[in-house]
Amino acid sequence: MNAVTETPAASSAEAARHFAGRLALETDCADVEAALRSGAPGFVLLDVRGPQAFAKAHVPGAVNLPHREMTAERMAAWPDGILFVVYCAGPHCNGADRAGLRLAQLDRPVKLMLGGMTGWVDEGFAFGAG
Repeated sequence: MNAVTETPAASSAEAARHFAGRLALETDCADVEAALRSGAPGFVLLDVRGPQAFAKAHVPGAVNLPHREMTAERMAAWPDGILFVVYCAGPHCNGADRAGLRLAQLDRPVKLMLGGMTGWVDEGFAFGAG
């Protein structure tokens, strides 16, 4: 017995519900990059950091919209039902979680890009600036 095996694994049905739930709420940098590269990603990528951080470096194709500025009026710029993918600096930052909560409260579909800018760097993907 060890720390891995002392607690039994969940049933397959429970594991399927858990992982399907995570995938409904989260995506990763590699999938975002591939979708953006396709030219028809099917989502709006929101960088929810401040304008100065965005100007320094951001994911190409991202729109800068800090979570504090997400209002029903501001979000009306996009059609109802469009998926938003949000990111911030990285795992040490909860800005993307705040943005996800705000978008959900506004009844907008949302997923979190795991890792944020840190994840993007770790994958070796290019940045936009300006």
